[in-house]
Amino acid sequence: MRAVQRQRSIKERPQRFAARHRTAWLKMLSQEERRRMESDSASAPQLAQTAAELREERRKLRRLQLMMDMVMSVIGQSPHLSIDEAAEMIAQSERAALAMFPDKELAFRLLYKPRLQRLMRERYRIQ
Repeated sequence: MRAVQRQRSIKERPQRFAARHRTAWLKMLSQEERRRMESDSASAPQLAQTAAELREERRKLRRLQLMMDMVMSVIGQSPHLSIDEAAEMIAQSERAALAMFPDKELAFRLLYKPRLQRLMRERYRIQ
């Protein structure tokens, strides 16, 4: 009897976890992303992206990663870069990232902003 209950609970764990943490995840999303996600789940499934769209998105993603790596490398290694120049590089890289992915501001702030802030603190000894 207990073995059957244990098997059921193991099978139900992902569903319980998803249900429990869905609200926390939705709170992290912007209102626009939240509406889009809820409308997508309520409506009929949309067509999958075409191969060309996927290739284009991957290309833009690689470009973004390379750009951010270069910005972080220049800030971390350039001995004569002032704090104002570094801050301007960060602002320009954020604008470029949002130009490539306009609806992903939250993702940028979660992924790259903390790295850039930590780099600025370490490099310029900002408190």
